[in-house]
Amino acid sequence: MDQKTSAVEIVAIDTPSLGDRSYLVHDGTFAVVVDPQRDTDRVADVVATHGLTITHVLETHIHNDYVTGGYALAQQVGAAYVVNAEDKVGYQRLAVHDGDVLEAGPRMRIRVVHTPGHTFTHLSYALEVDGQVTAVFTGGSLLYGSTGRPDLLGADHAETLARHQHASAHRLVTELPADTQVYPTHGFGSFCAATQAQGLSSTLANEARVNPALTQAEEDYVAALLAGLDAYPAYYVHMGPANAAGPSSIDLTPPHLADPAELRRRIDAGEWVVDLRNRTAFAAGHVPGTLNFALHDSFVTYLGWLIPWGTPLTLLGETADEVAAAQRDMARIGIDRPAAAATGKPEDWAGGAGLSAFPTATFEDLAAVLSGHHEHPVVLDVRRNDERRLSFVDGTVHIPIHELPARLAEVPADRQVWVHCAAGYRASIAASLLDRAGRDVVAIHDDYSAAHTAGLPIVVQAV
Repeated sequence: MDQKTSAVEIVAIDTPSLGDRSYLVHDGTFAVVVDPQRDTDRVADVVATHGLTITHVLETHIHNDYVTGGYALAQQVGAAYVVNAEDKVGYQRLAVHDGDVLEAGPRMRIRVVHTPGHTFTHLSYALEVDGQVTAVFTGGSLLYGSTGRPDLLGADHAETLARHQHASAHRLVTELPADTQVYPTHGFGSFCAATQAQGLSSTLANEARVNPALTQAEEDYVAALLAGLDAYPAYYVHMGPANAAGPSSIDLTPPHLADPAELRRRIDAGEWVVDLRNRTAFAAGHVPGTLNFALHDSFVTYLGWLIPWGTPLTLLGETADEVAAAQRDMARIGIDRPAAAATGKPEDWAGGAGLSAFPTATFEDLAAVLSGHHEHPVVLDVRRNDERRLSFVDGTVHIPIHELPARLAEVPADRQVWVHCAAGYRASIAASLLDRAGRDVVAIHDDYSAAHTAGLPIVVQAV
């Protein structure tokens, strides 16, 4: 999504796998970059296309959901690296305060606006073009129809930060023109958002009409915000320290290729060997002991959430391009170097040894099994708590996917296990974990809405 503001163009650089956007703002000569991801070659491509000079790299906050590319980018191009003066970091930066103004060429000025809420030191940046405010980069503060979550610094700070978030939203709509375009970093699937964003663009005037932070009284907003929060990825705890230390440049050189003997040694040693193929192909045949995280927008979120941090990880993909895409996604959250990789088919990776497989099914299949007279299977729901709170299939066992590795012993071992989520992606991950543990498993590759259509008993919770 590229938008022009007068003679200034704003280029959005999307990272769907993390639900975030970075921005490059330029006037044809000079450029400013906001919240860049680790793989800054995407920024470099835009700069090269337009022949730009980057003057400033701006961070709205010390990020919790990805490793920033800002520090390395600023060093590479000789730009000022702009970070809140109150943030305790281990590198030299242009330390800014609320109200500071940055000159980015003759036409662009950036005004620093302190907007605490997502973090205590969170900043937004108001863009002035030829003296007129035209856009504001809101990071994890004001999102499209939502705000950033206030609990990433710990539950003890959540209420205080929620109140700050409410005040920050009101400050933006009070101090900036109503037609100011809003450009958030989070809210496109990121767990940094309190709720998912609505739409792909907005103005402050529109947010004043639809955003709960601006339409609800403070007490109502805070209560609803805190009540709606659920778990966030476990890898987040590692992102803040990495970003405060100053992350190094990304290394995307290919990992070495492992033969079947090495793959088996790694699996037997308890390392993670991850099959990137789609869930149907994995279920039909895979190397015993491998795990299925299909290459998908959710890949790195759930991989980073579930893997014991620091565990050596090997990637299995049908092509080198698949492995490279997964490696790029992993580097964005600080899993810098795969231990190894292999390409081809599972028969190649197994080296003549047998493959494992498990059945797949639909909710209609589950209904048929449960209506029979034979022993019923265990039905495992691996959705999040906030999903489960709305409704669930009666009689199911509930273990959120991110808790399953530590709670496998709670899944009854004397019966077949049918596992479901909302659409099938997490069910396949869970099925691979159960299969690796030697369980008799069936993966339900179906949309949860089909459970009702199939006639399964649904318990609907009061919202």
